[in-house]
Amino acid sequence: MQTIDIEAVKSYLLDLQETICRELAKEDGEKDFIKDEWQRAQGGGGLTRVMEDGAVIEKGGVNYSYVEGTNMPASATAHRPELAGRGFKAMGVSLVIHPKNPHAPTSHMNVRFFIAEKEGAEPIWWFGGGFDLTPYYANKEDCQFWHQVAKDACDPFGEECYSKYKKWCDDYFYIKHRDEHRGIGGLFFDDVNTDSTSQSGEGWNFEQCFAFMRSVGDHFIKAYQPILNKRKDLPYTEQERDFQLYRRGRYVEFNLVWDRGTLFGLQTGGRTESILMSLPTAVSWRYNWQPEPGTREAELTDYYLKPKDWLNVSIER
Repeated sequence: MQTIDIEAVKSYLLDLQETICRELAKEDGEKDFIKDEWQRAQGGGGLTRVMEDGAVIEKGGVNYSYVEGTNMPASATAHRPELAGRGFKAMGVSLVIHPKNPHAPTSHMNVRFFIAEKEGAEPIWWFGGGFDLTPYYANKEDCQFWHQVAKDACDPFGEECYSKYKKWCDDYFYIKHRDEHRGIGGLFFDDVNTDSTSQSGEGWNFEQCFAFMRSVGDHFIKAYQPILNKRKDLPYTEQERDFQLYRRGRYVEFNLVWDRGTLFGLQTGGRTESILMSLPTAVSWRYNWQPEPGTREAELTDYYLKPKDWLNVSIER
């Protein structure tokens, strides 16, 4: 039986939260992330870090949570019916950053660990996570850089690792009712454990799965900070700001309608303010609006929001 070191996972997650908040506060240069520690009556608690109306970051949240319960919620058992009737412990760090500048993309990252236990049975555990990028005025250089860092995170874990979890990201962050992808993707993984990694040989043990989650978590700031730094001070127009707010509406729709993490949090009696911290401060919707063909606004959906092999896209100099 494998040793499952929950305390090591908790410690890593808290360190990751602190590192990301410190580096993003440097990029903002004006504000820091406030700390809001909370307890959950049913078991567990967390630390929510939030920045609002900074010089660069209009709304940003980096949340650490640890929750436990006696029964898995429907959002989890729908995908894994064998979890029904088990108690659970779930922990993770989840973040969303909404910059003010329309040329600086929104980004999301999450790394998490679940364990479901029942007396007389082997525990069922798995890691999940990933990071993805949602630009408004996209460019190929940023897309290629983002995906190269994602590949760097995966390379120590096998040749097929990046392509597998890139495709999963493209498939997951798809807004079905709009027939659009949310952004340009990145990585998404769930159910990473010994069984799920054993298709092509011996599966990863707990330490190897944990190392993969850490690699993804550690590479987020390496991927996002240079892009944010490059784009945060670019001049922009009121029209570009209006388009950013309109596209943020798609982000909100995905999070409230499709995102499994949001549903899990609400169904387990999680802290609503922390669960919904990903929502931007300002957002807009328009009835049946379409951008003019040939504009940069149209280019976003016509080109950038269609899944691609970004590492091999030609970049004109």
